[in-house]
Amino acid sequence: MGTPLHSVADIRAVELSAQRDLPDGTLMARAGAAAAAHISASHVGKRLSVCVVAGPGNNGGDGYAAAVELKALQHDVTCVQIAEPVAEDAKRAFARWAASGGHTRFDLPDEHSFDCVVDALLGIGQARPLREPLLSAVRWINRQPTSVIALDVPSGLDADRGSWHGAVDGVRASSTITFIADKAGLHTGDGAEAAGAVTLAALATRLPPARLRLTTPSDFEQITQPRQRNTHKGSFGNAFIVGGNVGMVGAALLAARAALRIGAGRVYVDCVGAAEFRVDPLQPELMFTSAAPADRMQALCIGCGLGDDSRALDALQKSLQQSAAVVIDADALNLIARDAALSSQLSSRTATTLLTPHPLEAARLLGCSVEEIQADRINCAQRLAERFGSIVILKGAGTVIVHPDGRCAINPTGGPALATAGTGDVLAGLICGLLAQGFDPWQSALGGVWLHGRAADSAGFDVGLVASEIAPLAARALGQLRSGNAARAAQ
Repeated sequence: MGTPLHSVADIRAVELSAQRDLPDGTLMARAGAAAAAHISASHVGKRLSVCVVAGPGNNGGDGYAAAVELKALQHDVTCVQIAEPVAEDAKRAFARWAASGGHTRFDLPDEHSFDCVVDALLGIGQARPLREPLLSAVRWINRQPTSVIALDVPSGLDADRGSWHGAVDGVRASSTITFIADKAGLHTGDGAEAAGAVTLAALATRLPPARLRLTTPSDFEQITQPRQRNTHKGSFGNAFIVGGNVGMVGAALLAARAALRIGAGRVYVDCVGAAEFRVDPLQPELMFTSAAPADRMQALCIGCGLGDDSRALDALQKSLQQSAAVVIDADALNLIARDAALSSQLSSRTATTLLTPHPLEAARLLGCSVEEIQADRINCAQRLAERFGSIVILKGAGTVIVHPDGRCAINPTGGPALATAGTGDVLAGLICGLLAQGFDPWQSALGGVWLHGRAADSAGFDVGLVASEIAPLAARALGQLRSGNAARAAQ
């Protein structure tokens, strides 16, 4: 299963238990040792110059504990005390640092001569926006040309939500070593970039089951199993793509090509604004029709280039009446957001439904601002899933996938290469193609999003990828997973 992601409340419960059962400062000492080992391992064989920038709480204490360990490993360590320790464990950690002969300064250095800087300003206990003197320290850290390693979470980041407290930007780390449990906020929204590469140090603690997970291929094993040889196109279902209004036929074609590439047996396309369109020269395997084969349809995707005219409205109303699984994207989401009757029709569906909004579409559906969506992506996705009884895929950095039964995942693949027109159409088509093959809807959502992001990662750059290139790369990524499973099965 995917990596568990725990809430701040879960971690606080572990800390309280440790305070009762372990000697004072045990978790802090473990955190310091883990951080020092992580920093040393990142520069094997080199004596480092390290600057630990420490705040007043236990995160600062973790920094002092790490400084003691780094000094014992013969690294050259300077601690910058931005505020005097106030937490008892932090006071003791600072005292041990001072007793070791460690060098502490109380102002920020002018020079930029450190091999790495350690952010030990604020941890998960922060609830307010950054302010002075911590804000100046954050800005100093972000100006450093060397690697920045955050302890537990980058200072200023909400560990549960992945947004900056009070919309005040905090530390942007090269890497984060997070303690006790991995946290959702490190993998979505602002946190997806601010945290850098995330390493977990569990500190020999035990946690309750997590409600959130970071997706791995083990979460969609059904999809990654090799096909049996004795099959044919009828074994893999029919997908139906509805969209492509005047001037937007390309969006429907992108979705349809993706559904075909990912393995749907047959793919039908209804371009509502181009009834004369009868062949895709680049993908002649697609079939064009204005009449959905309802009795032979396993999955339908509506919205890609759908538009907002009467043809679009009629197509959406008919699609919501289908008993097949339906993926709702783009213009279809916008129509639902402004039409109470459509919203009610969606909510009353009993068949499988998946919504794939980007933040603006999610904001329209919830009647709020994009800023509110991005400030609490997980909770907003959960609200949408509950309201519409649908699996919700809230796109963006660290795409959030939520099931109406409470299951929740964050996708780790993908990046800025996907920030170009048409990539959302491809994602909707991939998911529709997986559903058409009879795969579990939750696994189809997780797998479609993961493969879509993996396709972008495999391109190897953050600009220049276009939407039409994604589906073949996603199919290749799926093929690699299946080949790996086949090889393991043969052993």
